[in-house]
Amino acid sequence: MPPKKAAQPEKKTLLGRPSNNLKIGIVGLPNVGKSSFFNALSETDLGKAANFPYATINPEEARIPVPDARFEWLCDIYKPASRVPAFLTCIDIAGLTAGASTGAGLGNAFLSHVRAVDGIFQVIRAFDDAEVIHVEGDVDPLRDMEIIQTELRLKDIEWVEKSLDNLKKVGRNLGSSSLADKARKEEIAVVEKILKTLTVDGKDIRKADWNNKEIDIVNGLQLLTAKPVTYLVNLSEKDYIRKKNKWLPKIKGWIDANNPGDPLIPFSVALEERLVMMTPEDKKEEETKIGATSALPKITQAGYSSLDLIRYFTCGPDEVRAWTIRKGTKAPQAAGVIHSDFENKFVCGEIMSYDDLKEYGSEAAVKSAGKLRQQGKPYEMVDGDIAYWKAGG
Repeated sequence: MPPKKAAQPEKKTLLGRPSNNLKIGIVGLPNVGKSSFFNALSETDLGKAANFPYATINPEEARIPVPDARFEWLCDIYKPASRVPAFLTCIDIAGLTAGASTGAGLGNAFLSHVRAVDGIFQVIRAFDDAEVIHVEGDVDPLRDMEIIQTELRLKDIEWVEKSLDNLKKVGRNLGSSSLADKARKEEIAVVEKILKTLTVDGKDIRKADWNNKEIDIVNGLQLLTAKPVTYLVNLSEKDYIRKKNKWLPKIKGWIDANNPGDPLIPFSVALEERLVMMTPEDKKEEETKIGATSALPKITQAGYSSLDLIRYFTCGPDEVRAWTIRKGTKAPQAAGVIHSDFENKFVCGEIMSYDDLKEYGSEAAVKSAGKLRQQGKPYEMVDGDIAYWKAGG
């Protein structure tokens, strides 16, 4: 008898919405540089930057092109009439203050805006400036990080307690052994575990271990502390250029102790505001002169990756385009991002990797090397795939 196939490990469900149209929100205390950062990132003046709290009330939204050397190379090769890079949708959210979870300041509106995004850019101020007031009176990034973590957790605890109460009300008479009652009991147990994670363990939801069944329930609750966080430390231009600031090691220590593994990116809003006004040539010259480059490309890429987003390309003389999908997306769903008909009438995909095209230099050479593959419905897309879809009539 042929040997039994080894059981495949269960594929891990991702935290968050199962969509490719995800958004990242800029979060932080008032007057830490959020709106100025948003304006530099989006090259607009949509975000209202002002030296007083709550200058931003309604969230502003911008689509930021994601820098990608592969995309630039493909455009050089195909010389298309149209070029469409991948985008990251970014939202400028009002500043949060202590007590937001109980409605202080713009608390409830702020937290509903955070709930509506899929990931967080947390801007932390680590520069002194007598001209820019701090809502807490003085500059202390660790206190600011503590405030934000506490407020997001408190709101999650309130949300989870409410959900648990509702589940228990509905489940009072769970005496039968029916499948529906069993599922309800399991759901109550998971929600109790979520509450324990937040209250007893004192952990953000994204930092606990969950199995796939539990992740489905976590995702249904849309919790604030389940969203990935990228910490952006706003330094003075001088500190950013010399790569030195007294707060940076302490901030790194706080992240390692509280949310290990979360990315930390130092940057300078003051420098970004200057660079964004320059022509590409002047910008390059200035970066060479000061010995430091803009951190915005790195930040955009980090935000995109934090949402578990990857991209594949379609290429031709008419258009080179990057299509955003989530990790683990199968071929028919990836095709469906272009048009639902491609998913509904999916036949197969002709797929080559970007690396193979770069190595062999042309599609014909990739094909003759046997590196162009026909992939069916079970195929899971890989970041950098170049695809041609075939769909039925």
